[in-house]
Amino acid sequence: MATTATIYHNPRCSTSRNTLALLKENGLEPTVIKYLETPPSRDELQALLDAARLTPSRAIRKKESLYKELNLAEASEDELLDAMVANPILIERPLVVTDKGTVLARPVDKVREIL
Repeated sequence: MATTATIYHNPRCSTSRNTLALLKENGLEPTVIKYLETPPSRDELQALLDAARLTPSRAIRKKESLYKELNLAEASEDELLDAMVANPILIERPLVVTDKGTVLARPVDKVREIL
């Protein structure tokens, strides 16, 4: 069982809220980072994605209107990462870190891999 957890959380997202509830149900009091208010730096985001074995193209919210507005469909991985840092709403959520690993908890049950 994981002993520590951090969730990159958007309280307006039901998946993020459900993941936070699941962490608490499993006895964890995670550190909650509201990443829209306190976005990760480029290096922090790259480290999170690396730990979760994700590329920016797999961790960006393609359904977000800003994705289309910024014409990111043809962007390079570096350009996607820069867009995510500049516009944290583009970061897919929730990212969860425990002492057992890092996952993008979509679907919510994916977080069980690191509990």
